[in-house]
Amino acid sequence: MKHYDFADKLHELWEKSCGLYAKGRRDAHGYFTANELAFLAANGLTAQHLYDYAEDFTSGGEPGWNTALAIELVRRDYFVNVQTGKPSAVVLDEAKMPAKTDAVRSIEWLPRIIPKTKAKLRGELPASLMYCCGGDRRFFKAHDIHPAEFLSVVWRNEHHDSAIIDWVVRRSAAAK
Repeated sequence: MKHYDFADKLHELWEKSCGLYAKGRRDAHGYFTANELAFLAANGLTAQHLYDYAEDFTSGGEPGWNTALAIELVRRDYFVNVQTGKPSAVVLDEAKMPAKTDAVRSIEWLPRIIPKTKAKLRGELPASLMYCCGGDRRFFKAHDIHPAEFLSVVWRNEHHDSAIIDWVVRRSAAAK
């Protein structure tokens, strides 16, 4: 695994994904060569991650490259340093996720985004879920939270949901 040029190589693949999506390619399978897939896997990523970014960016203009990079740098750091380069065998069961309208301390989406963020951090999101999707972005904007910042907060408090909730409540109050 090469570390120094990770961002440059990821950017090439992000650009490739956006180009393929813009040309009408609507399936992550076949987007990348075997070497590109190996690069993604060695860094805790999948083709689906880049496809999701391409879909949302091409269709709606966000999340952009800078946000995608910031998110994936946190994910990669966790993958390399906590998971020691070994992917998780667990996949989040979307059916067990809290509803989109569930709230904690009057903040909708928060009960849903915490387990989703943990799954992103650990590389356990199913292909049907995207971290930083439209719903996530609405939540982040409403509470003035950068998606990568939230991913870092969840990492630091991975086993303490109450600390994550307290942090969001403080940030949300400051945003008003």
